[in-house]
Parts: sequence; structure tokens; C-alpha cells
Amino acid sequence: MKIIGRKTVKAEKTSAPMVKSGKASNPSGGAPSHEQIAVRSYELYLARGGEPGHAEEDWLRAEAELGGPS
Repeated sequence: MKIIGRKTVKAEKTSAPMVKSGKASNPSGGAPSHEQIAVRSYELYLARGGEPGHAEEDWLRAEAELGGPS
């Protein structure tokens, strides 16, 4: 097991999902699901380096990017 930056690496897998660059999209065209918003919000949290205290901001940004309710 190696530690690279803030990620723990076991074999070829990392402990955190890959963060996509650019804005996320909702391929289904309808309102995003709770899970889709949660995943994108978590990606935003990771992209910020895991800094706590911005959960609501991340959630609202994820909703806006995915075309969810404002």
C-alpha cells in the first residue's frame, strides 16, 4: 500500500473516485436523482481537497450542474 498525495493506493485502485473535469451532465434528461447529486457533490468536495465546511455549497452546485431543483 502506498500513499500518494491524499489518496491511499492499494494495487491499482484508489480510495477516492476519479474527479471528472468540467461540468457534469445528466444523461437521462429528467431531474437528477438524489444519488446523482450526492455523487457530484462528493466529487466537488474531493476536488477542493476534502476541506470540510462546504457541504451545502457543494450540494447546491451539484444540483445546478445536473439541472436539478434550485
